[in-house]
Amino acid sequence: MLILVVFSLALAACSSVDLDDRHLQPLPAKLVAQMNEKGMTPSDPILIRIYKRESELEVWKRDRSGQYALLKTYPMCRWSGRLGPKKREGDRQAPEGFYTVTPSQMNSQSQYYLSFNLGYPNELEKALGYQGSALMVHGACTSSGCFALTDNGVGEIYALAREAFSGGQTSFQVQALPFRMTPQNLALFRNDPNFQFWLNLKEGVDQFDVIRQPPTIAACGRRYVFGARTKDPSSAFDPLAPCPAYEVEPSLNSLVAEKRMRDDERVAQIAAASPQMPMSYADGGMHTSFRKMLKDIGPDRFSKMTSRNAEVSRPDAALADPYMPGQADLAEATGSITRH
Repeated sequence: MLILVVFSLALAACSSVDLDDRHLQPLPAKLVAQMNEKGMTPSDPILIRIYKRESELEVWKRDRSGQYALLKTYPMCRWSGRLGPKKREGDRQAPEGFYTVTPSQMNSQSQYYLSFNLGYPNELEKALGYQGSALMVHGACTSSGCFALTDNGVGEIYALAREAFSGGQTSFQVQALPFRMTPQNLALFRNDPNFQFWLNLKEGVDQFDVIRQPPTIAACGRRYVFGARTKDPSSAFDPLAPCPAYEVEPSLNSLVAEKRMRDDERVAQIAAASPQMPMSYADGGMHTSFRKMLKDIGPDRFSKMTSRNAEVSRPDAALADPYMPGQADLAEATGSITRH
């Protein structure tokens, strides 16, 4: 009942918003107060992490120390497809990878309230022949390859990006991931066909985790490389060519290697003690808080409370999402599960 009251009030508050001014709505006072407590300002740069399995989106923001810290975690209302990268147009897969969002990718007139384009396919995905277009983070609770966060959720995230751009950030990084890269999750999915790809994503995740700065991204040998520079200034990274000789700043390389060794040891321990538990997705997922509401009130009322004019996509598949919170995979997260 409390959840219904909160969502009803939020909907009522937003119903009075002039849709032509939706992209100009100010940041909520509570969120600005949280920034102040964390040593952040609205104009400081941001970084976004998306986790499919947990159906959550994190906004990280640079604080007065110069490092990035978690500002807020948003529940995701809907994503589609399964765990794994997007490869084909029309496959309903939400993408996984590292993406760059510029002001030109922000859409203030989205049919799903507000949105921004992830920039899929990125340079590596284009080289690999992956196809798809208009892969967005948007409002409402419907997805066909996108990440939907309800109108209220995306409105707040859009405002955070807008203020960061106004403060001088020219682009922000989005890390779209299958799950939090914890030893528990890696052990759970160790035999998945996408596992080596996910380990490649983890390299970038680890770099961010140890220095709390967005990693620089390149591609060679059909994979990502992070924080790398070629030893020969005349050589360049090519997504499909063998990697040229390159180096990573030694202190960063050492920190990442130490973290990887700890994680690998823990993965081996968990794998030896527990069997695999394969996850079967009917079509994507939905955060558990939204799933409970959908089950309690049905798709018609749910759509009206989370969106202005869009039905929830494939509600039966959303309710079949196999992920449940409170599982061991959150126990050793890297500090990115703080909620507000």
